[in-house]
Amino acid sequence: MRRAVCPGSFDPVTNGHLDIIGRASRLFDEVIVGVLINQSKTGLFTIEERIEMLREVTARFGNVRVESFRGLLVDFCRAQEAEVLVKGLRAVSDFDYELQMAQMNLGLASVETLFMPTNPQYSFISSSLIKDVAKWGGDISAHVPELVHTALRQRLVPPAG
Repeated sequence: MRRAVCPGSFDPVTNGHLDIIGRASRLFDEVIVGVLINQSKTGLFTIEERIEMLREVTARFGNVRVESFRGLLVDFCRAQEAEVLVKGLRAVSDFDYELQMAQMNLGLASVETLFMPTNPQYSFISSSLIKDVAKWGGDISAHVPELVHTALRQRLVPPAG
């Protein structure tokens, strides 16, 4: 079975993430979305909320499963019996960092990294930017699934009055 991992914090999941996950799901028998538990950072959404949102918005793919992990990504890959990581690249600036990580992962555990260029429609989208725009009441509906849009409005936009 050809199995790949799409890792990230997904705080929150965006349409750019879904584009990469969906494209990977056509290339592999199974795609595991690995949600990083980073205890040094406090996310807007809890790990459980992120996993729940991801499970709902990736259900249409049929061969995607969502799991959380902590520690080294290569250890998670080993535990999932996945030999490939799929990473989306938005810009050249992403490549420098991701190449170093890919080389380390290959050296540590022979885990290959497949770089997938982001659809230009999503190249400027990041979870941080989405949260920032949503916090100030901007319209992010074209950049996130409806479920995430609703959750962000409830979490960030103060009630009028």
